[in-house]
Amino acid sequence: MKMVPLNVKLVLVVFCSACSGVLVKDFESEWERGESNDEGFSSKPWFLGRSAEPSAEKAMELPEFLTIPVSSDHKEDLKPEIGVRQIPRWLQKVLLGIPPTIPQAAAGADESDVIGVHCYLDRLHVRVRKEIFRSEDAHKYLTLGSCPVNQGHEEYYYLLYSLKSDCGFKIESSPDYLSIRISLLYKPAGPVLREMPFNIRLQCKYPRLFYSYKVGFHPKVQGGTVYKKLQANSSFTICPQDASGALITSSKIYNLGDVMHFEASVRDKTESREKRTYINKCFVTTSPDPYSHPRYTLIDNQGCMVDGKVVTQSKFLSGDSKMIQKFSVGAFIFRQGVPSTSPQQFFMHCEVSAGPLTPTPSAKACSYDQASQQWKELYGNDCVCACCESACPSADRPEESENIVSTRSWKVASSTDGYEEDEHLLKSADSEAEMKKHTDFSSMLNCDYA
Repeated sequence: MKMVPLNVKLVLVVFCSACSGVLVKDFESEWERGESNDEGFSSKPWFLGRSAEPSAEKAMELPEFLTIPVSSDHKEDLKPEIGVRQIPRWLQKVLLGIPPTIPQAAAGADESDVIGVHCYLDRLHVRVRKEIFRSEDAHKYLTLGSCPVNQGHEEYYYLLYSLKSDCGFKIESSPDYLSIRISLLYKPAGPVLREMPFNIRLQCKYPRLFYSYKVGFHPKVQGGTVYKKLQANSSFTICPQDASGALITSSKIYNLGDVMHFEASVRDKTESREKRTYINKCFVTTSPDPYSHPRYTLIDNQGCMVDGKVVTQSKFLSGDSKMIQKFSVGAFIFRQGVPSTSPQQFFMHCEVSAGPLTPTPSAKACSYDQASQQWKELYGNDCVCACCESACPSADRPEESENIVSTRSWKVASSTDGYEEDEHLLKSADSEAEMKKHTDFSSMLNCDYA
């Protein structure tokens, strides 16, 4: 057999893949699949086709992507500035899809397929022609780093390994590329040599920066009528009421310490009577935005009226139907608004859900009885309220059964003269809980949540 010289300079073309693992049955088919570049993308940009639809103006042919060196990416030129300025030359080339000038490694005089390499995101595939070896046992001495040949074919030896394997892959980082190096080794054994050993360094380069493009298109404006549902998306409502239960439609101004009444109900009055409305949490802000600050929490921990530990006015109230949940809150103001003589405006935001008639630690209406210093459930067993002093479990509810609803605004008049007198209204439930430690948990032993 004629010996083919090993003085070959390899041209490595980077192919990337999203596949993982190296467990393949047919290494030849795997190689051909890499040749067709089905799994990844070539390092050379290829152009997107034109639209088949006839048009007066044809879309510009742009590459699907361009590999860009960091030195050619001038992001600082894209910062907003006052006035008008000319588009930089480098940005014009980007918009036109003109690739930057990147020095390429010179190809060798012999570009035969004696040794081929496919680089993927997760593995390296090497193919070596058998005819360059004299020994039929050459596969025993051919390795990729420290890893042996996977499979021998009629014409080739194949070595396919994950980049995470212990073959000896070396990772090097640069501003433009992530580089992975390894050596293809041939070390025949024996006291004499009948063919020369070799050590060929292989390298895969993975570009860091790309510019991607989409096919140009010409939108067609179509007329028509757009219908928008005016009803709110939430299936629940929450409204302020007076002490008699009448709906308050106009803007209401309360004084510090007044009792404010609210009612949460399901919007669809034909809802099943086998369910009950629960308020999992409620908090108050000075803005209609529920994510704004400052905020004060009234109900928390899956239905615990935590503000009831501060003032007796804050508690759940019974109603004509369990699909309606009433509650009252003692009027307060935020400390930071005290210097102002104008009334403070507030909005309440509550998470409301529908659940079974029998309360559970995950769905309940628990008020704090300051006389007995115990939590009481509005309709069911008080045992479900035991977790109000710690952390109650949250229930897995379908999205349609749980909603964040907000009230219309109301105002509370403030007076700097009475600030010190009314300061107790602004205590947090957390600080109050630290002052009182309850040790009577005997009722928890006989809890029945069914």
